[in-house]
Amino acid sequence: MDKVCIIGAGIIGMLTAKLLAEQGVEVHLIEQGYAGKESSWAGGGIISPLYPWRYDDSISVLAQWGQAQYPQLLAQLNEKTGIDPEYQQSGLLYLSIEEELSKAQAWMNEFSYSFEALYGEQLSKTEKELNNQFQQGWLTKSIGQVRNPRLVKSMQKLMLISENIHLHEQTRVTELIVEKQQVKGVKTESTNGQSQSFYADRVIVAGGAWTAKLLDNYQSVPRIAPVKGQMIVFKAPENLIQHIVLSKGRYLIPRKDGRIVLGSTLEFNQFDKTIDDDTLEELRLEAIRIVPELANYEVEKQWAGLRPGSIDGIPYVGEHPELKHLYLNAGHFRNGIVIGYASCELLKNMLLEQECILDPRPYALTANRLLASSEEVKLEGAY
Repeated sequence: MDKVCIIGAGIIGMLTAKLLAEQGVEVHLIEQGYAGKESSWAGGGIISPLYPWRYDDSISVLAQWGQAQYPQLLAQLNEKTGIDPEYQQSGLLYLSIEEELSKAQAWMNEFSYSFEALYGEQLSKTEKELNNQFQQGWLTKSIGQVRNPRLVKSMQKLMLISENIHLHEQTRVTELIVEKQQVKGVKTESTNGQSQSFYADRVIVAGGAWTAKLLDNYQSVPRIAPVKGQMIVFKAPENLIQHIVLSKGRYLIPRKDGRIVLGSTLEFNQFDKTIDDDTLEELRLEAIRIVPELANYEVEKQWAGLRPGSIDGIPYVGEHPELKHLYLNAGHFRNGIVIGYASCELLKNMLLEQECILDPRPYALTANRLLASSEEVKLEGAY
């Protein structure tokens, strides 16, 4: 295999391009906007699912592989591009999981994560600014984080300096080139109106929330729909909090410069990144509920991104069942950073006929995970 086209230059598309290019494959990476500027840029960058015991084990094995590999990848990116993605092993402090505790403990035992129970004074010493209404928490120290905007800037620069990668931004794929049920390439149109065709041995769709739309004219499409998430960031002093803190689906992420990210809403089935004042206030109050001291600091910014939600929370990784040489790597929902690295490595294994790092079967495009092109993709609070 000499040449591949990848549709979508988010973190999934860029990581796939990197891994294939390192194996000598020529990659054309095609992005309708700018590389990494959709959900890859907008997320919190926690290198863990928020509540991993709520997911299928197929998510946990992807996450565990990625967690082990990320420090090396991020150090390599920093060295090659000069842009530090700001990896920190912050640890993750769970609050308000009493009702799920037995399930969480069973999951942590199965996947060998350390899990420290903290009570009363021990909890308040671990995070001094926590609301004193919290009397118990559970800390896993092994969880890291990365600063998404810096990660995607670093990856984008790597795309531009890599010999085997050709990045085409502001270029929209208008259709697949298909002959006898076999995909031969893609037709594109750039924002300046220029049309161009790219022929390749394989085509990969890594279009995030837009993946189903890209395939809408073909026989079967993956059940992927947009899940909007609004977030805010506080301009706070350094070391106000030490760990990622999670309570009732809201998380606080401390950055190296003191800023604290708070996320995130779940808004289903809209290709709409509008932000609103009511949500800002709701998120601000949630942050203060967890760390009251944040009432004294301004919200510096509010934004929204569109996560690619799959019907079962499991990404689609593999060949399309009806269109030969068309592959997908999409549907990572809110776990694109943590499970995306493993899914890209797994897809590379498939394409190059290497031994797979993980069993690929849970991620296949099976009939129950696809729908006819005439149907509307709907996710109704599936998470």
